[in-house]
Amino acid sequence: MGKRRVLLICGSLNQTTMMHKVGSALGPRYRCSYSPFYCDGVLLGFKKIGLLEHTVLGGRFREITLRYLRHNKLPVDEGGVADGYDLVVTCSDLILQRNIRGKKIVLVQEGMTDPENFAYRLVRRFPLPRWLASTSTAGLSLAYSRFCVASAGYLDLFAARGIPRELMAVTGIPNFDNCVEYLDNDFAYRNYVLVATSDTRETFKFDNRRRFLERAKSIAAGRQLIFKCHPNEDWDRTSREIRTLVPDALIFCDGNAEQMVANCDVLITQYSTLAFVGIALGKECHSYFDMEQLRHLVPWQNGGTSARRIADVCEEVIEREMLRERMTA
Repeated sequence: MGKRRVLLICGSLNQTTMMHKVGSALGPRYRCSYSPFYCDGVLLGFKKIGLLEHTVLGGRFREITLRYLRHNKLPVDEGGVADGYDLVVTCSDLILQRNIRGKKIVLVQEGMTDPENFAYRLVRRFPLPRWLASTSTAGLSLAYSRFCVASAGYLDLFAARGIPRELMAVTGIPNFDNCVEYLDNDFAYRNYVLVATSDTRETFKFDNRRRFLERAKSIAAGRQLIFKCHPNEDWDRTSREIRTLVPDALIFCDGNAEQMVANCDVLITQYSTLAFVGIALGKECHSYFDMEQLRHLVPWQNGGTSARRIADVCEEVIEREMLRERMTA
C-alpha cells in the first residue's frame, strides 16, 4: 500500500520545532510533509487586510517557518493542498481548516494555555469561534482522534473543561520535556533576575506594562535585571518602556530563552510557558498564573522522549484506521 502520508501543521518556531521532532520520530515508514499554519473563510479575509500579523497566521511567522523547513530540507506542502493524507498532526485546534475536517487528526499541546477568562466563558456559552478565547479553548473542538498533553495535571485540567479522558494521552511535549539539557550552555551571564515579557498587547489582551516592570524591579531588589522580549512583541516599544523604568537592565530580543532561564536565579513571567522551564529547574518563579497550579501542570520531564511517545500515538491512530479499512474492504 506504500508509505502512509502525514501532514504536520506548524506555526510559531516552538510549534514548528515540535512538529519536526514528531515527524523525525515517525521515521522512514511514513511520508511526512510540513505546512506553515494556514486558514480559510473569514479569517483569510482578516489576514489579507493585515489584522492577523501578530498571530501564527501572520506573514512573519510564515517566513520563519518556511526558513526553518528549508534549512532542514523538509518537504513543504503549504496549506496541505496535496491532500490524500492519512493523518494530520497539529498544535492547534482553535482553527480547523476545511481541508482537514473529517481526516484523522492528532492534536499536540503546544505549551501553557490561557486562563479561563471572560472570553472563554463567552465562547463556552454561545456558538462563537474558539479562537476568540485563544488557547484557553485548546482541545475543545473534539475533532481529533487523540490529544497528546503535557502532563497528568493538564489531563485533569482539560478533563475539567469537558474533554473525555479517553481521547487524551499523557506524552509530555517536545521542547519542555528535558529542561536539564538547558543547563549546558554558553550564555555569558549568571545569577541574575530574568524577566520574560509576553505578547499580550499584540494579541489584543490588556497589559499594564508599567505595573509589571515596577513589580519586576521590586523583586530584583537591586540585582541585575535581564529582559527577554517575546518573539511576537513590538521590540522597539518594549525596549523603550524598559529603558525608561529600568535603564540599567540588559535587553535581549533574540537568543535561547530556555538557556537564559537555566542561568538565572529568579524568573519573572507574565503568561510565558518559560515558567515551566523555571519550575522544572527549581528556580524562584513569579507568574500571572497561580504558582501552585503551575507546579501541578508542569510538563512531564521524561528525558526528551515526548516526540517518540507522540509518534507512537500517531502510529496507533494510523494502524487502527488501516485495520478498519481492511475489515470494510
